[in-house]
Amino acid sequence: MDFIKRIKGTTIGKVPFYLLTTILLIRFVSIFFMGPMPQDAYYFFYSQHPALSYFDHPPAIAYLLWIFTAVLGKNVLAIKLANSFLTILTCLAVYKLAIRFFPKFEAEKIIILLLSTLMVSILSLVSTPDTPLLFFWTVSLIALYEVIFNQKKLYWLLAGVLMGLAFDSKYTAVFLPAGMILFLLLSNASRKCLLIIWPWLTGIIMIAVASPVIVWNVNNHFASFAFQGSQRMHEAAAFTLKPKFMLGLLGHQLILLIPVLLIAVLYSVFKLIKAYANRWSRMPATGVFLLCFFLPLFLTFLLLSPIYWIKINWMMPAYITGIILAGSFISKKWLHVQIVISFIVHLGLLVEILLYPFPIKSDDTWVGWKPLSDQVQKIKKQQHADFVFSADNYKTSAALNLYSENFVYGQNVTGERALQFDFIGTDLSKLKGKDAIFIDSDPQFKTNQKDTVPPSVIMGYFKSVKQLNPVIINLHGQPVRKFYIYSCRGYLLPKW
Repeated sequence: MDFIKRIKGTTIGKVPFYLLTTILLIRFVSIFFMGPMPQDAYYFFYSQHPALSYFDHPPAIAYLLWIFTAVLGKNVLAIKLANSFLTILTCLAVYKLAIRFFPKFEAEKIIILLLSTLMVSILSLVSTPDTPLLFFWTVSLIALYEVIFNQKKLYWLLAGVLMGLAFDSKYTAVFLPAGMILFLLLSNASRKCLLIIWPWLTGIIMIAVASPVIVWNVNNHFASFAFQGSQRMHEAAAFTLKPKFMLGLLGHQLILLIPVLLIAVLYSVFKLIKAYANRWSRMPATGVFLLCFFLPLFLTFLLLSPIYWIKINWMMPAYITGIILAGSFISKKWLHVQIVISFIVHLGLLVEILLYPFPIKSDDTWVGWKPLSDQVQKIKKQQHADFVFSADNYKTSAALNLYSENFVYGQNVTGERALQFDFIGTDLSKLKGKDAIFIDSDPQFKTNQKDTVPPSVIMGYFKSVKQLNPVIINLHGQPVRKFYIYSCRGYLLPKW
């Protein structure tokens, strides 16, 4: 209660406090009213096929969703609660980390800044590997702080475990040991640690804890490492300069943190570096520590952005220490501005979730998946089809699997690579000669009519293909989504 009174009374004042409370309330309400994003469905699909790791990402998000849906049932609410619960723990961990660097009133300001971001809303409401990553990233930094600044040697072992769990969440965790080594190299007082066994033992423990991911990759021809590493590097190596990619990245980050905070983060980093530009060795060790877990990750993606599309969430871990740095620079006035802008953004988010006034022309939406599933099941029964499949990477198939009692197949049915759908032991030969319903989303639809040209992706894989009436999803009396439906007879196996 004292914590709340301080925030309400002195840290930000009454009006900003009520606005921040409303933001938190909007997040809570959204848990119950927001439908599943395709990402929610896809990582739930992970959890329904337990494995050491998965094609796209390590397994932590799958384990998280498995625990919550095992207890609360196979439903969207359980998935949202899982994300929100771990995000709350992350926010608490950030406060515990911040208070190690700054007095209580500064740490309170830092946690307020964090809570005002759209980043926390995304982590709370949408399943991504970043949700467990940011938790284990933050507690790893707490362990490293205890090692470096309080000389608690056993925390080297804990840091290894936590960094391993961060790697079990997302491959971005490689920046944790990189940041640790960079700090030890730059810090005069801590450089001697490189000559003792403890940091290297931390690395060994991290690898041991991350071994499920490594074993899965060894058993699957390093498919995940190749997909996230060499394949993306190959795409970036094409080196087509696209300045709009960098502008897109910066625009997304402004939205993610809310503009005031992102500017404050960059300003604080600039001021800290400038203040010690000619006397780097005199920079406080705490400043060096915070920079070592912000700059490498942030600059890596920033420098890649002109040649490769960087997704909105990839920089998230850097902002843990970035926001801590910003908290010591941002004034109370600009903190208020941040909260007001955040309130407006979140109020708009709530209106969009409840009323959907601006339909999203993409499959990355929470609207329409349940009614689509209901319609598809009726059509399947009417057409006496044996199975259902889609071919839009993973989104429609994963969303239908969330609601359907029968398995919905991915685009490997038509000989295309299908991410995790390729790694669950599906025997397509059992489908030979059977009839199917094919679902094809049209996010940019302009009419409710049938498609004029059947999709080439399914031609040649069935003896006959007939287009049925499309499924139109209406909301508040307006059509918001459209799916083409095809009755496919006599499945022919793909020629691999």
